[in-house]
Amino acid sequence: MDPRKQRTIEALLHAAEQIFAARGVDDTTVEEIATKAGVAVGSIYNHFGSKAGLLAAVVERALGADRDHMDRAYTADRTPVEQLYAAAEEYLAFYLDHPEYFRMLAFPSAPGQYAAGQDLAARLARSVEAQNQRMVNALRAGIAAGVLRDVDAAQVATVLWASWNGVISLGWRQDGLRRTETELRILLRTATDVVANGLLAR
Repeated sequence: MDPRKQRTIEALLHAAEQIFAARGVDDTTVEEIATKAGVAVGSIYNHFGSKAGLLAAVVERALGADRDHMDRAYTADRTPVEQLYAAAEEYLAFYLDHPEYFRMLAFPSAPGQYAAGQDLAARLARSVEAQNQRMVNALRAGIAAGVLRDVDAAQVATVLWASWNGVISLGWRQDGLRRTETELRILLRTATDVVANGLLAR
């Protein structure tokens, strides 16, 4: 690809990521994105077709970054339980490396009334569910190995994933409930410990 074209695409993606994360898609205009990127408005239509096309490209980048982190967690050299703890660490790393991406995937904007937005929301949900299936598989492997009790792996994975989202969201609060990176890491491990070991004394 022509270097100038690549620079324009990267500038638009970076600008869109920042603005979408700060204000949401509906409240953002193509003019604002182009201005922040330092390019002409026509560049958005030339490279992405529309604001919806630009959003789709941003979401694909976010999904790719999430996949890269999860690939580092669900490795064959780890036991199923070790994979769960590693997934929590990598999920936090994903947030720290790409806070805009994290918000986009964990707390997506409303799809709106148009088909393009609804199609993108459906694709996003399917992709996130595919990543969550890796956690389900780890839980089922642990059950099969006899190291985890027989539970509904899909439900437990949903609980664990939702709790991780809630914990990490404390990192951007602007009040006394805000948590530091170190505190988030401890809380994520605590959440995983509760699922892995339970609360009841044995």
